[in-house]
Amino acid sequence: MSLEKAKKYLQKYGLENKIMEFSVSSATVEEAARAINCKEEEIAKTLSFIVDDKPILIVVAGDSKIDNSKYKTEFHTKAKMIPFDQVEKLTGHAVGGVCPFGVNPNVDIYLDNSLKRFEVIYPACGSSNSAVKLSLDELEKTSNYKKWVDVCKKHE
Repeated sequence: MSLEKAKKYLQKYGLENKIMEFSVSSATVEEAARAINCKEEEIAKTLSFIVDDKPILIVVAGDSKIDNSKYKTEFHTKAKMIPFDQVEKLTGHAVGGVCPFGVNPNVDIYLDNSLKRFEVIYPACGSSNSAVKLSLDELEKTSNYKKWVDVCKKHE
């Protein structure tokens, strides 16, 4: 259902032909990189948090980790991930397929600067065995993001 919702959403942008479905799991960064045959950092993982009792999604590079002090500076609260069993209800997608496409209407989406290193990235597409190949421009156009943020630890 979630994959269909994401597909329908991406059809509005003519990008449905960029969606990949796999016979293996792509639920983790490692599994997705193996299924796609790309570097782990090129996977765009979508992390789900609660801010002011509201769900938000932050899309970050696959090799990135949240920097708690940067997060607190940006969102004025401690980073609190949505509990596993509530992710689908609050965002519209289950863990392993969370993506910024076709999410519930009350979810704000942010893109992290860690993605800016890449020409092409691979976010999930609503299921634990799908992804979509996008340029940063396409991600910006399709994600309905609120703004770019800098909430991840620096890469060496």
